[in-house]
Amino acid sequence: MKKFLLAVATIALACGIGVAAVGCGGGDDGDITVVSRVVGSGTRDAFMELIGLEDDQLFEDSSLQQETQNVITTVSGNDKAIGYISLGSLNDNVKDIKVDGVDATEENIKSGSYKMARPFVLVWTDSSKLSAAEKELRDDFLNYMMSTEGQAVVSAEGYVSVSSEAYTCSLTQGATIRISGSTSVAPLMVELVDAYKQEISNTGYSVTINVEQGGSGVGINDAKSGESAIGMVSRELSDSEITTFGESGYETIAQDGIAIIVNNNNPCTNLTVAQIKGIYEGSVRNWSDVGVEFN
Repeated sequence: MKKFLLAVATIALACGIGVAAVGCGGGDDGDITVVSRVVGSGTRDAFMELIGLEDDQLFEDSSLQQETQNVITTVSGNDKAIGYISLGSLNDNVKDIKVDGVDATEENIKSGSYKMARPFVLVWTDSSKLSAAEKELRDDFLNYMMSTEGQAVVSAEGYVSVSSEAYTCSLTQGATIRISGSTSVAPLMVELVDAYKQEISNTGYSVTINVEQGGSGVGINDAKSGESAIGMVSRELSDSEITTFGESGYETIAQDGIAIIVNNNNPCTNLTVAQIKGIYEGSVRNWSDVGVEFN
């Protein structure tokens, strides 16, 4: 049975159009700086699907960023910028806003009232591409992540997990494996790796798990080729990807909310999905067009 952990993600955006732009106010208006992720990002794929845009419909002058932290840095340095990130990556350098009047919280993600949500998925390479020691380490770490102990780490990082069976180590030797992919999943994965290594420290085995970021597309390709034992993906798998990995070759480990973020000086507090779509397709270009003014 697949087990699910709930995570929350935050989308960075500015205030809304017309009457729906509740909570916005201020002084001078200005052009909206649209901040997005590059092609290959699972966060971008999920975000575009959720707001109802095809990839080629993204506003052509959008500021494209390789990683989550780049989005935060860009938005925090530009009063007129808007972006989207994983809620788990949200910090005090930017602020998140409501979507359709609903806050991006763990409870709202679980209930389904916050609609901007997507899964965190792990895929893994065919066992024939791994040595016996690598396969053993990969499988044991996967079991740990789905265990009560692994989910406790998820909860400690601000995510919501479900109860599960206690972890029992099955290692008989040391090994080194590589995990690559989504920049949204990576921070949580690093914490899980650290906790796992502490959990098995009394075995005396030398274990190394390298976590590398590069986007969901990288995670998919690396897992297919055997470059990585596990790939991190922050979106739904396509039908062809499910066929490639098989029903026993992937696992949904989290439900992550995508949060809309804006600069801390932006007076916006709420946007509808329709307003977000207008901004990201380029039909809404100025903050005054959505009723937002700056002091």
